[in-house]
Amino acid sequence: MPGSWLDELNPAQQEAATCGQGPLLVIAGAGTGKTMTLAARVAYLLEQGVRPDRILLLTFTRRAAAEMLRRARGMSGRPAAENVWGGTFHAVANRLLRIHGRALNLPPDFTVIDQADAADMMSLIRSELGLASRERRFPRKETLVSIYSRMVNAQEKLRGVLDVHYPWCVGQIDGIAQVFEQYGGHKQDSHVLDYDDLLFYWEALCSAPGVGDKVADRFDHILVDEYQDTNAVQAQILLGMRKHCNNIMVVGDDAQSIYSFRAATIRNILDFPEQFPGTRIVKLEQNYRSTLPILAASNAVMAAARERYTKELWSERPSDQKPVLLTCVDEAEQSDIVCRQVLEHLEQGIALQRQAVLFRAGHHSAQLEIELARRNIPFHKYGGLRFVEMAHIKDLLAVLRIVENPFDQVSWFRVLQLLDGIGPKTARQIMGALGIGRALPAIRDEQGTAPGLPTPLRSMVAEPPDVPPAAREAFAELRAALAHCCGVTGQPPADEDKRTAAKRRGSAPPVASQIERVRHFYQPLLERKYDNWRIRQRDLEQLEQIAARYRSRGRFITDLTLDPPTATSDLAGAPYLDEDFLILSTMHSAKGLEWDAVHILHAADGMIPSDMALSDEAGLEEERRLFYVAMTRAKDWLYVYFPLRYYRRPSGLSDKHHYAQLTRFISDPVRALFEQQTATAPIDTGEEEPISRHKVQARLKQLWTD
Repeated sequence: MPGSWLDELNPAQQEAATCGQGPLLVIAGAGTGKTMTLAARVAYLLEQGVRPDRILLLTFTRRAAAEMLRRARGMSGRPAAENVWGGTFHAVANRLLRIHGRALNLPPDFTVIDQADAADMMSLIRSELGLASRERRFPRKETLVSIYSRMVNAQEKLRGVLDVHYPWCVGQIDGIAQVFEQYGGHKQDSHVLDYDDLLFYWEALCSAPGVGDKVADRFDHILVDEYQDTNAVQAQILLGMRKHCNNIMVVGDDAQSIYSFRAATIRNILDFPEQFPGTRIVKLEQNYRSTLPILAASNAVMAAARERYTKELWSERPSDQKPVLLTCVDEAEQSDIVCRQVLEHLEQGIALQRQAVLFRAGHHSAQLEIELARRNIPFHKYGGLRFVEMAHIKDLLAVLRIVENPFDQVSWFRVLQLLDGIGPKTARQIMGALGIGRALPAIRDEQGTAPGLPTPLRSMVAEPPDVPPAAREAFAELRAALAHCCGVTGQPPADEDKRTAAKRRGSAPPVASQIERVRHFYQPLLERKYDNWRIRQRDLEQLEQIAARYRSRGRFITDLTLDPPTATSDLAGAPYLDEDFLILSTMHSAKGLEWDAVHILHAADGMIPSDMALSDEAGLEEERRLFYVAMTRAKDWLYVYFPLRYYRRPSGLSDKHHYAQLTRFISDPVRALFEQQTATAPIDTGEEEPISRHKVQARLKQLWTD
C-alpha cells in the first residue's frame, strides 16, 4: 500500500498521483503544487513495483528533475529512485543518441554546441559565402540562428517563418537557405550537433526501422513537466515514444504558456486529449501561494481568454488587502513610489529578497535602476549572460572542446584567433593545414580504439604548421596544453608507429587538471585581453572547481552545454555588507518563482501588452497570459503601476510627451477587484502654485454673472 505521504496531498493531487494506466493531463494552476504532484506520481509508481529505469521524467531544467526525484525518494523511501531517467528533453536526447545514434549514422564522439557556438559557425559561413559584403543588409548571425531554430522546432518551412516572424529577411531567402545548407555540412564535418539537432534526431530515432520500437519500448511510464512550454518537435517525440504504450502523464497550465518566441505552442496542451484518445483530465485549482483577493483579480484577467481550460484558482488564505492599482504622473514618479513602497515593506520586516519588481522588457527598468542606486537600495537584475556565455569561459572551454572533438571547426577558429598575429584568414590557413573541415578519420588500431592522436591533433603536436612570429610562443604553449589534456608525454615523431604511440600515450589526466593546464596557457592572453582579468580569473577557478566533480571530460562539456550555471561574478557590482537585495526581473524570467510582495511596472497599453506582439490574436492572448503569470507570483502584496505620461524625444513639431491608456487587460470588472490609488505628487502646471477647483469655478462664473 502507498505510504502515509498520500494523506498530505489534496484530493485532486491524490487523483493525479494514483491514476492508473493510460494518458493523463494535469492542468496545474499557478502555485497549486505541481512539483509535489509529479514527485508523488513517481513515488506511487515505484511503490507499485515499476522499475525505476522504466520511468522517464522530462523537465525543463536538470535542477527541477533532481528536486522531484529527491522528493520521490523521501516519499517512497526507495533509494532506487536515483535510477529514474530524469532530465531535460535535450539531456535525454543526448543520452539516447549516444546509445542508439549509429542507427542514424551519427558518430559516437559527437559533441554538442550551444547557441553562441552555432551563431559563430553561421558567421563563419556567412563570411565565406560573401553574404556579409552585399549592399543590402543580410541577417546577422544571431538572427540566422533564431530563424533556423524556429524553423526546426516549429516544423515550419523557411518561407513561412520569414513571412510571419522575420518579414524584413524575405528578400534574402536564397542566401539564408544557402547558409543553412552549408551549416548542415559544417556540423557534419565537425562531428557536432546543436540544440535543435538533439530534438530533431531523437524524433527521427523514434521512427527509425528496428531501433525506433526499441527506444519507444524502453519506458513503461513517461512524465512531462511544463507541457505548455513544449514545441512541435517535442510533441512528435512523445507521440513516437508512446506508439505501443499510452502511459503518459503531462502536467502544465495553458494560462502560463508564454514562450512562443522559442517556438513553444499552446496547441500541444490544448490538443493533448485529441492526440492521446482516452485522456483523463485532472485540474489542480487549490493555490498554496497567494491570497484570495490576488487570485480573484488574476482569475478575472484570464476569464477573458479566447481559448483555455476553465479553472478557478482558490485559496485558504483570506485577506482584506486587495491588489493595488497605482496611477502615477509619469515614469519618474513611478520609480519614486516603487522605492518608497519597497522601503516601507522593508521596515515592516519583509526583506528585499522577498520583494520583486517585474516588467515586460529589460529596458523598462532603466529609470528605476537609477533611482534605486541613488537611494542606495541594492538590487539584482535577472536576464544577464549565462556563465558559459561569457567570453573568457568560452575561450577556455573551446580548448577542451578541441581535445574532445578535434574536428570542431568553431572551437579551432576561436582558439587560434586568441593568439597575436592570427586573424580569420590565417586561422583558416592553419585549420586547412591541420585537416580541419575535411572530417579526416582518427588513427585506429585493430580493436577500433585510437592509441595515437586523432589526425588534426597529431598534426598539431607532431608537425605544427607555420604561424606568424608574434604567435609562436603562445602557439607552442597551446600545443603543450593540448598534449597534456590528451595524456601525451613528450613530442611524438612524425613517423611514430601505432604500437609505440600506444605505449607513450598515457591516460588523460583528471578534468580539473586539464583545466588547470589550459588556464596556464590562457593566463597571459586573459591579462592582455581584459582590464578586469582578476574577476574573470576567479570565474575560471570556479570552473576548475566544478570540473573536479567529473570523471569524464565529455560529460563535463555536455553538462555545461545542456544545463549551464546561470551566475557569474563578472556581472556582479560592488559587494554589500548587507547581503539582502531587491529582485528585478522580466516577466518571462519570473515564471516559476514567488515573492511576498510583487510590483508590476508600466501597466499601459503598448507596454503591457507589448505593441510588438499585437500583429495577431495569438500574440495578444500570450501577452494576457504573461500578465497573469506576473500577477500570480505575489503571495501577500501585489502592486500594479500605471504611469499616465511618457516622455520622448520630440521630432519636428511633435509633442515631447504623450498620454497612455491603462492596459486593456484591466477592464472595468477587473479594476473593481483592485484598490485604486493615485499618486500624491502634484502635476506641474507651469504656475507658481496649483490652481484649485474652486478658483476654476469662480473664473467660469464670471462669464455669466458680471
